Amino acid sequence: MAREQKEMPNKPYAPGSLLPQGRLTGPMPWVIAIMMFLTVLAAAAGIALNHAAFALRADVSDRLTIQIAEADPEVRGRAVRSVVTLLEQTEGVGNVEVIPEARLAAQLTPWLGSDLRISDIPLPALIDADLVASRTERDSRIADLDKAVKAISAQARVEPHAAYLAPLARLVGAIGLLSFGVVALVAIATGAVVVLAARGAHATHRGTIDIIHMLGATDAQVVRLFQQRMMLDALFGAVIGFTCAIAVIILVGRSMAAVASDLIQSVSLPGFAWVLLPLLPLAGVAVAWLSARVTLQRALQRSL
Repeated sequence: MAREQKEMPNKPYAPGSLLPQGRLTGPMPWVIAIMMFLTVLAAAAGIALNHAAFALRADVSDRLTIQIAEADPEVRGRAVRSVVTLLEQTEGVGNVEVIPEARLAAQLTPWLGSDLRISDIPLPALIDADLVASRTERDSRIADLDKAVKAISAQARVEPHAAYLAPLARLVGAIGLLSFGVVALVAIATGAVVVLAARGAHATHRGTIDIIHMLGATDAQVVRLFQQRMMLDALFGAVIGFTCAIAVIILVGRSMAAVASDLIQSVSLPGFAWVLLPLLPLAGVAVAWLSARVTLQRALQRSL
């Protein structure tokens, strides 16, 4: 008796149906999410720290303080007036400001207590000023100015802010560069994860690949099939990792903004960072795409 044959519906072929659809259960998207999370945080830290180091150098490079440590208030007062006159008459020196003793006392209160009276201890007189000079002339101008103020008072000295804060700026900048190194290492690790995942997918679906080949599919079509799936997995992981990292950056930024410290508040993301950071997930997907393509092409060539 002849068997009844049912007519098969003419449905379009879906290449993705050859691969398992459990994208959320596979390890690769979640590994890439972790990698992208670390990459975005490291990149944000590097940009913020380098921005802070640049701003710190710019703020202190031309700023200096003249300290007059005379014990006699009358002698100290005359020396302050003479130094202020000297600074105002010196070319390239501006924004001369005598720091009030009340402000100095307020800054010493956390260490010496609130019962401190200015008359109890001889506070040095401090005069802030800006020195406009090129890098090549700055050191010689500071040396000449130091000699001039010492001629007024032997207890006076010029203290350039850069001499104290430049090492800190270099340290902050070095940590920022180290953060970029972490970004590079995580990018390499992400590529390695995709390579291992591509090799595992090729080994797992070797039988399916052989059948597709026997049906006339080319290596390029097989590579495209796997590459599309791995790119979607990478995109899913990159979006999750990027979203979590941005949330952490916003929370940390709000916490740092609440700290009453100019140095801490200077560590912030500049405007261009919010343009660069969204490019990282796209770069991660591109790395995954390229790594999967090269790995699968080589695997198929070896299996011939």
